[in-house]
Amino acid sequence: MIRQDRIIALISNNFAGRVIITKTYVDELHLKTAKNELPILALKLHDWGFPLIQLTATDERDIHGQFRLFYTFANDNEKFLMVVSVSIAETEPSFPSLTNKVPAAHWYEREIRDLFGLDPIGHPDKRCLAVHEDWPEELYPLRKDFRLDTEVLRTNGQFQYNKVEGEGVMKVPVGPIHAGIIEPGHFRFSAVGDTVINLEARLFYTHRGMEKLAEGKTPLDALLIVERICGACSFSHTTSYCQALEKLSGTEVSTRVNYIRTVVLELERLYNHVGDVGNICAGVGFAFGTMHGARLKEDLMRLNEKVFGSRFLRGINTPGGLRRDISVLDSGLIRVALDELEHDFRDLVGIMLDTNSFIDRVLTTGILLNRTANDLHAVGPAARASGVDRDVRRDHPYAAYDRVSFKVPVYKQGDVLARIKVRIDETFESINIIRQILSEMPSGELTKPLGKIIPFNYAVGMTESARGENVHFIMIGKDNTIYRYMVRSASYVNWPVVPSTVPGNIIPDFPVINKSFELCYSCLDR
Repeated sequence: MIRQDRIIALISNNFAGRVIITKTYVDELHLKTAKNELPILALKLHDWGFPLIQLTATDERDIHGQFRLFYTFANDNEKFLMVVSVSIAETEPSFPSLTNKVPAAHWYEREIRDLFGLDPIGHPDKRCLAVHEDWPEELYPLRKDFRLDTEVLRTNGQFQYNKVEGEGVMKVPVGPIHAGIIEPGHFRFSAVGDTVINLEARLFYTHRGMEKLAEGKTPLDALLIVERICGACSFSHTTSYCQALEKLSGTEVSTRVNYIRTVVLELERLYNHVGDVGNICAGVGFAFGTMHGARLKEDLMRLNEKVFGSRFLRGINTPGGLRRDISVLDSGLIRVALDELEHDFRDLVGIMLDTNSFIDRVLTTGILLNRTANDLHAVGPAARASGVDRDVRRDHPYAAYDRVSFKVPVYKQGDVLARIKVRIDETFESINIIRQILSEMPSGELTKPLGKIIPFNYAVGMTESARGENVHFIMIGKDNTIYRYMVRSASYVNWPVVPSTVPGNIIPDFPVINKSFELCYSCLDR
């Protein structure tokens, strides 16, 4: 167990004069250090129980004449975050890569190279990630001098895939244009017969520049962008965003706001989990499960619209509180819907798990190893199905999660079936959480004005969506507008683990493996 005061003592003893504490919140500690000290500090923090959960950069040349990197580490036992900042001179736009020692840094560092032009020295894979090879060199879209109306002339660059050679090895390219209604992603299989020996995924085809769009906007105006990061976890994203702003401004929302946010977050989890269980059935052609999963998801989304006016739970959150309340009538509608869902979903699950042909397709299929999940910081049901006992609701409680009791289901098998079981268990836990909240709903005001935010302060907001933790970094400028906004979604850290689960399986297993993670392209192409 590491208490915050003890970690401060450890830092002082191990890095005297080399690491400086700059700010503390109740659940967040800010430090700064030199870039040559960062690899040593990162490994120490890992030893002290702080895995890396986010890494981003800022272009502060207009205010400090430099770039900065921000590394966010989380200690789950003591429920607090540590954000380490590192200054990068414009004349030397590089930094030491952590990837070889901290594998979770691999995508962050590549993205920073693409979007800011800061080179991660020692990174084992410097291929483009967030921009593709036809993007012009020396053009970095998250630098402050890049204008949104810039006309980008594409080049003839070609993506270089890792070669897999040998007798009988076939290449099977899939996407980015797909047969169904699906966002673009390219998957290149190397296989011998039907058996996959390697899979390489290529994503980021429709990057929307949402973080750039948010710059210069007021927190309220930027909320419209935040709500559209992802359709499936819109409320989770807005809650992370609002909590970061409320932390920055010292604004404490009412207990009623926290209770209602918890209800909405769990309703969002419910319609996703129920729909995802049905979608996994589609991956093996089990039409009965697909249809009933879709029916139950539709019922829940209609409930969302009746109670909150939005199927996707938009237009509810606002910095400093809520724009929608829950009436006594609304509570009754939710209770009835939960009773019906519990009965119907239990019947559906019983049939699914009693169908041998279904179990045969998901048992031991697409195994995510516990070490891979930990090294790459996989999150959510995917991680918990592989023995990673982590849930932000319990480990870094927010809203009203510290006022309800619930279990965090964890399985060790790491296969498709385990990922299904986590969702099934969490569905019943969500029903239980909502019932507890509705039975104890307190009174209180819905909104408070945000307090004053000191220019160029920053903070992190974090929630547990249906797919796992969403982490939002916000820095406010001197005119009380967004200076830098970075979204690290659950899908961002889970997509890299998917290719590791496919080798050894047959190509027809890929749809069900992919659906068992149920990841979002939109959260990447933010």
